[in-house]
Amino acid sequence: QVQLVESGGGLVQPGGSLRLSCTASGSIFRIYNMGWYRQVPGKQRELVASITTSGSTNYADSVKGRFTISRDNAKNTVYLQMSSLKPEDTAVYYCNAKLPLINHWGQGTQVTVSS
Repeated sequence: QVQLVESGGGLVQPGGSLRLSCTASGSIFRIYNMGWYRQVPGKQRELVASITTSGSTNYADSVKGRFTISRDNAKNTVYLQMSSLKPEDTAVYYCNAKLPLINHWGQGTQVTVSS
């Protein structure tokens, strides 16, 4: 079992930056593939970025070149650095820890991009 706690969301102006953090407890963090998803009301949750145990990354086309996912296994934490934010990035962002047949979610953190 793993517990995930996100932080770092908030209100930011278009063009601004935010860094989301997700800290895991209760299990061996380094064995999990980690990801960030986001969801807006009325739409399905979508993958934003993911990082494997070996550090390979994957990004949604909409965030490539603007967002960077990273992990620090010593701190049991995965990060999402978001830059050049757009109003369409507004969503609740969720941290995900994944193994075959296992899927853990955080409670989500709101990111609002607005002037």
